[in-house]
Amino acid sequence: MKIIHIVRRYGPVGGMERYVWELTHELAKLGHQIQVLCEYCAAEKPQGIAVHELGKMVYRPRWFYYWRFGRRVARWLRTYPQPGWLIHSHERVGIHQITTFHGPPFASVRERPWWKKVSLRVAMQLYMERRELRIPQSIVPNSRIISHQLTHYYPEYAHKLSSPIVPGVLSGVMRIAHKIPADGGIIGFIGKEWRRKGLPLAVEIVAQLRRTRPQLEIWVVGPEAQEIQHLFADWQGGYRLLGWRSDREYLQQIDVLLHPAKAEPYGMVISEAMAACVPVVVSDRCGATDQIEADSGSDLIADTFHR
Repeated sequence: MKIIHIVRRYGPVGGMERYVWELTHELAKLGHQIQVLCEYCAAEKPQGIAVHELGKMVYRPRWFYYWRFGRRVARWLRTYPQPGWLIHSHERVGIHQITTFHGPPFASVRERPWWKKVSLRVAMQLYMERRELRIPQSIVPNSRIISHQLTHYYPEYAHKLSSPIVPGVLSGVMRIAHKIPADGGIIGFIGKEWRRKGLPLAVEIVAQLRRTRPQLEIWVVGPEAQEIQHLFADWQGGYRLLGWRSDREYLQQIDVLLHPAKAEPYGMVISEAMAACVPVVVSDRCGATDQIEADSGSDLIADTFHR
């Protein structure tokens, strides 16, 4: 099969991007012909996959950035027609047969007060999202939560929805077995979008736990230290801010992953932690909760986990 994948950043630089990176590699290994249309390639270009970079653009305003990327994709396909190729998009474009939906629908804005909806930004985001769903023959949600949200906000396209296809997980890193001190341990938080993923709540939880376990630590992976240092203004040690890490070696040392996200379409870090035999405690707003088994961890209901 001949397949063109569309993604803005091609490389293992985020949850959605890793999904596309791994998917295209595995499809190529199976003998399919693969091309990738992207803004830029964020890693060394893989052999056997034709990568076409359309050029970096100014990111703000976001809606205009998405619009310009879609226009560049359409222009490239007009200039270099690809008859016989299946176009699989992961972005807000309008020239594809399949789209994989990686995040919560923007259409949730409909539930906000009217004065928060009257803007060009909102109108364009809604237009591009509906176009993404209207054009293709098939819509692939990456979790059950996303499937339910799409059905709720776009019931007219529910018949196009496939069963969710969740991200795969790389194996290799395993937690080192060790005895956890009664007064300590290491809780891990992972995520660059730290507000949405619930870091302030995680910090508060660990602070409360340190009253009875004074040697307990929280390790934060993802955001740069200067972004979040203020959350630890009253702390005297007990935390490590590791910044962005491309490796997963820290999973060998943390004792539990705490992921109290307000909204998480999937949550690759949850699956990666479980694959490394790290227990997890997450909110029920995470798509990956469907993959949590009793011996791996638990998800907590939103009423008790969110305020």
